Amino acid sequence: MLYQRVHNMIISSTKKPKYTALSTVKIADLFDVKPEDIEKTLEELVKEGRLNKSTLTEPPNYEIYLLS
Repeated sequence: MLYQRVHNMIISSTKKPKYTALSTVKIADLFDVKPEDIEKTLEELVKEGRLNKSTLTEPPNYEIYLLS
């Protein structure tokens, strides 16, 4: 379910290439879980190759997620 939510956020992004910066606290609040659980699940999705994680090179240097 988290993957579907993140996938939709990336697809609806107007940025090119399409990516999104995520707030694990806000997502955890939506799913009524701990932010640590969201971070762990996102890392698993990156390890599985379903998402790519990167850091913006310009300030504010957010960690961003892209579709693989």
